Amino acid sequence: MKKFFTIIILLSIMGYLGWRVHEKILVLQNKVKPKPQKTGVAVEVAKIERKSISDVHSFTGSIFPKSHFILAPRISGRLVKLYFDIGDAIKQKDLIAVIDDEEYRLEVDKATCLMNVALANVEEALSDLGVAQTELARARSLRQREIVSKSDLDVAEAKYKAAEVKHKVALTQVEKEKVSLQAMQVRHSYTKIHAFWEGDSKTRVVGERFVHEGSMLAVNTPILSVLDLDTVLAVVHVIEQDYSRIEVGQKATVTTDAFPGKKFSAKTVRIAPLLKETSRQAKVEMEIINADHLLKPGMFIRAEMEFLKKDNVLSVPLSSIVKRNGKEGVFLVNMEKEKVQFVPVSLGISQDNYVEIISPDIKGFVVSLGQHLLSDDASIVLPPEDKPKAEHKKEQSMQTKVTGKI
Repeated sequence: MKKFFTIIILLSIMGYLGWRVHEKILVLQNKVKPKPQKTGVAVEVAKIERKSISDVHSFTGSIFPKSHFILAPRISGRLVKLYFDIGDAIKQKDLIAVIDDEEYRLEVDKATCLMNVALANVEEALSDLGVAQTELARARSLRQREIVSKSDLDVAEAKYKAAEVKHKVALTQVEKEKVSLQAMQVRHSYTKIHAFWEGDSKTRVVGERFVHEGSMLAVNTPILSVLDLDTVLAVVHVIEQDYSRIEVGQKATVTTDAFPGKKFSAKTVRIAPLLKETSRQAKVEMEIINADHLLKPGMFIRAEMEFLKKDNVLSVPLSSIVKRNGKEGVFLVNMEKEKVQFVPVSLGISQDNYVEIISPDIKGFVVSLGQHLLSDDASIVLPPEDKPKAEHKKEQSMQTKVTGKI
């Protein structure tokens, strides 16, 4: 029992001593306050440079073939043979397709028979005309000798005139049947569909196939689409602001996601004389020489046009531009004091994330990241890679002061 009370007393003493030690520690902590450390906004800086900047505008659009037409039959019938398919190259006057010609061949045979009948009628009429002419001559001779009456002569003359008219009708019928035969021959020639086009392009490419062999075709049913890929059109739409700056003959650089890093040269050939009310944009067409047929109709493209180029201009990163009190400017860095000063600037053209500074003529470094947290005369914390620049500035300043004192 005594042992138990002894333990209780010892624990109480130890608890009291621990509480007193804890109290002393708290008092000491309140007396020793940490020294305030220097605070600032962590930023990244960029050097103000002089470089060449171009006013380049980018437009998006699509590729279209310079020439595109649909092959279709002029007559109806069953498609017997189709010689070309998607992607095949076609030459001028190539036979593309054949339509069943049995009906049209019979029509030609029929017209030929009618032509032969008309020719036979001409021969018959010519023979009758000869007989009538002979009878007329004999009647005139007999009338002069008063062997036949005047009425017999009149009958002979009437027969001659009738025979003459019949001969003329037969000749006209021949011409009619001749034209009919030619028409049937032309319709029969339509059963063979050939490729014809205007221009210097010797070969073109099948873009789409719309029917298959055995299909029944009506007049003007699309069979194939034929494209000219030697030269393609890059079609873009420009807004009012850029419309007046584009001219026919102006060069452009075209790129597409299908060929990363590859650039195609284009030339403006047509500018629409109107802007659509719905979009306030105008259509612009540019020609691209596509000898390798890399560009295909329907491809998405970006076209860049250079409107202006300036050399040796003052420039800063576009990300360094901020607005304060309605004014655009930059935070100019004091590398020695690690402070910044807001400087309003007048901006010019921009390119590749750099913008021209027209005025004032500033030098040194500007804040390119973190400037949105800054105010005028704010302290900054430079990243480690920029510390040597600041220290070098300080050393130069100290050397200048020492040299001045000497």
